[in-house]
Amino acid sequence: MTAIRVVLLLAAVAGAVVRPLRLPAFVAPAACSAIALAAGLVSLGEAGSALRPLAAPLAFLLAAIPLAVLLDRYGYFEQLAALFDGGRLLVPGLWALGTGTVAVLNLDAGVVLLTPLYLRVADQQGRSRFLLGVQPVLLALLASSFLPVSNLTNLIVAARFGVGPLAVLEHLALPSAVACGVGYLCYRAAGGLAAPGRRTSSPRAAAGRPAPVDPPARDRRVLTVGSLVVALVLAGFVLGPSAGIAEWEVALAADLVLVLLTRYLPLRTIPWDTALVAAGLAVLAAAAAAGLHLGGILGGTGPVAALRQAAVSAAGANVVNNLPALLVALPFVSSSGGHASCALWPVLWGVNAGPSLLVTGSLASLLWLDSMRRFGVRVTALQYLRMGVRVALPAAAAGLLVLIALAPVLGCG
Repeated sequence: MTAIRVVLLLAAVAGAVVRPLRLPAFVAPAACSAIALAAGLVSLGEAGSALRPLAAPLAFLLAAIPLAVLLDRYGYFEQLAALFDGGRLLVPGLWALGTGTVAVLNLDAGVVLLTPLYLRVADQQGRSRFLLGVQPVLLALLASSFLPVSNLTNLIVAARFGVGPLAVLEHLALPSAVACGVGYLCYRAAGGLAAPGRRTSSPRAAAGRPAPVDPPARDRRVLTVGSLVVALVLAGFVLGPSAGIAEWEVALAADLVLVLLTRYLPLRTIPWDTALVAAGLAVLAAAAAAGLHLGGILGGTGPVAALRQAAVSAAGANVVNNLPALLVALPFVSSSGGHASCALWPVLWGVNAGPSLLVTGSLASLLWLDSMRRFGVRVTALQYLRMGVRVALPAAAAGLLVLIALAPVLGCG
């Protein structure tokens, strides 16, 4: 029975990525979930338990993409992009902006708000839309472990084990900083600094670089009002949870404001298919986990154990999405007293920085893919895989080595 559950899970992931017969991405996960339920491989109660922790992030997913579309329709991204010049500091400046946004706010906010901005900058500077547009999703992996608010996975861990911001900083801040630095060097090597008029190492990237366009006329009202909306949204993301206001409620409120400003209702931009992909994978992950025994794999201390824990978690995140992968792993990283064991940190690093091979690996990558498509940039699974192998994977490995080196100092040697 376990083998059947795993096969269904793998078939769902493959179907969501390959999309045979050009079917929507959600068809395979939904069909495989229905088969698992009908065959009794997972009960309705188990499916509900798997979906319950995803309710808030999926609601955010549904509200966030229309938020970006409405800001773009209002003209905000076009006006903001006009503020950037095409100097040597443009690309590293965008990388630093993305790092700070993801770390201080969260990876979903970074992907939703920055991807359209970077695409606008690419258009105005005549650079590759893909090479600039891929920055937010790379940093959603590498910069999402600095603080508990940086990633929903961190918040889940904090709520379950009582892990505070100081503990997250002690264990993951330096590995994250190293990963972001190494990631930028790898990004440069992958063609990320290719300027207008210069040859790039990737013919495909060159084909995606449009001719520079004249910046639009400055509209201070659009820039001011748009910036105010964004500032309130970001403040809501940071302060809202302490007041009982969820991130999706903040995004929805901003949607309503922008609908009034633009007189446009973006119903067709709501990413129902993406949410269904994540939900279907969560149900199938719960079914597969019922027959798995991961205590021996995720247990232990020391460098070899940490490498194994991070690698298994990263692989699981790539295959089944990082949130289900974390939820499956958490029972196996608890000590006898219910507190977190030392295995928590390499597992958390694996699910945060590791899902760089399959675009279904995290909700942030699904958000990014939807954003790119909404703004006219088609990204294939192979393109995502290549950038993950060339940039995110070596950067995540560098961060993991730092995490392992810190372990003895933090009492996990």
